[in-house]
Amino acid sequence: MRPTPADPEAWNAYLAEGNATQARKRVSADVLLRDEEGRILLVKPTYKPGWDLPGGMAEANEAPDDAARRELKEELGLDVTLHGLLVVDWVPPHGPWDDQLAFIFNGGTLTREKAGSLRPRDHELSELTFLAPDSAARALRDGLRRRFHAAMQSWGRNTPAYLHDGATTS
Repeated sequence: MRPTPADPEAWNAYLAEGNATQARKRVSADVLLRDEEGRILLVKPTYKPGWDLPGGMAEANEAPDDAARRELKEELGLDVTLHGLLVVDWVPPHGPWDDQLAFIFNGGTLTREKAGSLRPRDHELSELTFLAPDSAARALRDGLRRRFHAAMQSWGRNTPAYLHDGATTS
């Protein structure tokens, strides 16, 4: 017989058992940041090839927006106010990885002084650059490039996009 909420201890144990068997999702949280010229901030991670948007992986039980702010603080020494969600992308399993939810948030526009003072602050980044949107898109790997294009469109519409592996859903 299944316990009921009338027996809180048994009910919590029952719920914990169910929680332990449910799927877990990896969560990434990136931020789209511009400078006053409209160029996009890209970072070069040391642990994978190519350029990336600033951000990273959420820790256990960490909200995606908190993860994005934490990663920017750790890696760039940057405190940002997020201006909303631009993209949620469900990324299917690939290679050794399970599926993932990838978020991109609007980080707004950095002042000329703030943009000019940015430097990598930890071992996970080797460099950063600001590129025009078309150049930024070309610098990103395919999956992130599709997500980036959707984020740029969402920035202009002020409506988040929901994607499946970089493609809009019907």
